[in-house]
Amino acid sequence: MVFTYNRTVHFQDTDAAGVVYFANVLSICHEAYEASLGVSGINLKEFFTNPSVAFPVVQANVDFFRPMFCGDNLVVSLLLQKLGVCKFEIAYEITVDEFVVAKAITRHVCIDAGTRTKQELPDDISQWLETNRRDAEGAERRKLREEIM
Repeated sequence: MVFTYNRTVHFQDTDAAGVVYFANVLSICHEAYEASLGVSGINLKEFFTNPSVAFPVVQANVDFFRPMFCGDNLVVSLLLQKLGVCKFEIAYEITVDEFVVAKAITRHVCIDAGTRTKQELPDDISQWLETNRRDAEGAERRKLREEIM
């Protein structure tokens, strides 16, 4: 199954027009990313506090299809993809009442936190990526079987 994260839009997420401020969508996506890591058994305190490796975002993109308002219940679905030995991508689909309201992508590169040079993804991150990839493929196969029947 694809990892999903549920989140209610808070007043602080919105702008003067009463809709989610565009930059806050990436913040919500990052919350979902953190939740996915935690569910997979990665210790978030160790991951984000003085790590030997880091995973900075090197590219981010958001497409908006409908506004999001305070009180909306968001479902953020993550699809992970390894892009090479040192990079990965997370595709996010955000829905409200089963309508897609936004899609985002973040690309991350693994670096040595001290030297800031690229390095291979560590085993725990490779395992997180692989587990989520297999789960997503399995969910897609089940969905296709349901459509055929």
